[in-house]
Amino acid sequence: MNRQTVLITGASRGIGRAIACRLAREGFDLVLHCRSRKEQLAALAEEIQECQGVIVRQLCFDLLDREGAAAALTRDIEAHGAYYAVVCNAGLARDAAFPALTGEDWDQVVHANLDGFYNVLHPVVMPMVRSRRPGRIVTLSSVAGLIGNRGQVNYSAAKAGIIGATKALALELAKRQITVNCVAPGLIETEMVEALPVEEIRQMIPQRRLGSPEEVAGLVAFLLSEEAAYITRQVIAVNGGLC
Repeated sequence: MNRQTVLITGASRGIGRAIACRLAREGFDLVLHCRSRKEQLAALAEEIQECQGVIVRQLCFDLLDREGAAAALTRDIEAHGAYYAVVCNAGLARDAAFPALTGEDWDQVVHANLDGFYNVLHPVVMPMVRSRRPGRIVTLSSVAGLIGNRGQVNYSAAKAGIIGATKALALELAKRQITVNCVAPGLIETEMVEALPVEEIRQMIPQRRLGSPEEVAGLVAFLLSEEAAYITRQVIAVNGGLC
């Protein structure tokens, strides 16, 4: 049986970390990416290798550095072969009411999310196609990209863009047996929600609780499985009924 390798961006913490741990338990080899949290990423890689016995490689680059990202990914693919799957998890949020939103806040969030989509997937898609094997791409959007969110006009715009890009790419790759789907988490217990009024937010969620990173990871693992081969161009929310 050929070993299947999955690239996960933004893997050092939160949802990305949970996805890495879950996919390791499923037996996937991993390429873990981060921008600056190298020590956290190295600790995660060591933990996974010791506990699960899978192969783990680490890549550190800035998603906004198009040339740097392409060079790092191309080197890894040339050395080890095309990826079976890519999970585009890395992103950025900078929240403020729209009148207080600076141009820098807008640019950084939109570029980090949408340029990150292109800068990661563009170097890896053709090697996946040329491998002539089935493949999987999963992007991470947000409930904000589905319904919008107060104080997150920039983030909502970027995450809605991820949905559109995912659906279009799914059409292009469908006949190659490469599925492309989007997972849209709601309020998940990560560092991103620590500064939010959690008790107030819970009352807005039909299930009256925040989700866990592991619940998002479970859906990602399913979308990478053989059972999900006929699921593509879908946006699946993990939000306790919020929308």
